[in-house]
Formats: sequence, structure tokens, C-alpha cells
Amino acid sequence: MKYAKQLKVILSPVERRAFSKLNSPKKVQDFLDSFPINKPGSGDSILSPRDVLSEKKMHCMEGAVLAAAALASHNLPPLLMDFQTTNDDEDHVVALFKIKNFWGAISKTNHPVLRWRDPIYKTPRELALSYFHEYYLWSKKDGKRLGTKTLRAYSKPFDLRKYKPEVWFAAKNLDWLAEELDASPHLPIYPKHMQKFLRKASKIETDAMKLEEWS
Repeated sequence: MKYAKQLKVILSPVERRAFSKLNSPKKVQDFLDSFPINKPGSGDSILSPRDVLSEKKMHCMEGAVLAAAALASHNLPPLLMDFQTTNDDEDHVVALFKIKNFWGAISKTNHPVLRWRDPIYKTPRELALSYFHEYYLWSKKDGKRLGTKTLRAYSKPFDLRKYKPEVWFAAKNLDWLAEELDASPHLPIYPKHMQKFLRKASKIETDAMKLEEWS
């Protein structure tokens, strides 16, 4: 049985109707943008796509997995990419897609950056590099490190088809998936010896990050 059929078997009528309308990456991104941000607190679990659709809120990984599910329902590969940062910043996760052999990304975020990527990138690495200059410390608590660029590694495309749909779509939580994604093969953004040549983001860039889509 094709993976899309395996997924559709476990969808509720409401879920099936929602996904039937999301027949392109652009529509999936618009759908994610319509949901308020889910700001995780200490100890909060990562919601499965089923619970995201029920709770009607999501953060980056929840949005990426929901996007992957929507793509899978239309016979497209459910692929994730994980971005790893320094310890004083937060990782980010996007859903990947390809159109005519060019890569793009669907992303859920509350800020002006780390967002959607048009399918113009020849390789996953090209796409990952497009996020590098947007990834920096921006709050006052960062003190002397304000503006420091923090993105260090990106994962190879992580295919959710290695799991049965019910394992991740309707799971109690996806903490286990976050751990497996984090432990999957990652590649460095740049050689360590180039770090001394990096320039901090400017004040106008760090100020721009204070803008939030959802308060």
C-alpha cells in the first residue's frame, strides 16, 4: 500500500477534508501561517499533527511535521530538516519539498526570519545556507553576544516514511521523534576555522527580530 493511502486510512473525516485542500506546498504554508504560535514551556511535550489540528496552535517542529503529513497525503515525500545551533540559541525544524528538482522549505515561526523558502535551491545544503545569516542572538539577555551568528549544522533530509503513519501522526507526543531527528546525520554549515571571520548581525537586524506575528 502506498504511504499516502496508509496515512489516509488513519485520518478522521475532519483531517481528511483539511488535507484535501492542501494540495501544494504554498497552500500548506498558508495553512500553517493561519495558526497561532505555540510557545513551549519547560517540560511541554511536542504535539502530534492530530493534536495540533485539535489544539489549533503549533511551534516550529509541530508545524514541520504537520506540513510533512499534508505533503504525504498528496503522495509527496514527508521530509524534515533540522537546524542545530550553539547552546545559547534554539534549534529549528522545517519541512522540505522538491519541485522540478529544486528544493524549498515550509516553516512555522513567530518572527520575520527563518520562514518559507521558494523552490530555487539545487541541493539541501544550498537551502540550509540560506538560513545562516538569519540565525543570530537578538535579545538583551544575550549581552555581549548580541548579534552573534549561531547556526552550526543541518540534518540530511529526514524521511518520515521510515515510520508507520500512526506512529507519528497520532502519537501521544513527538518527543521521541525530536530526539531521533537530533541524532540523525548532520553536516556542518561552515568549517570551524572560518568562525573568526564571521560578522555579528547589525542593530537593525536584531531590532527586526522583536517583531512577532502572534503576541
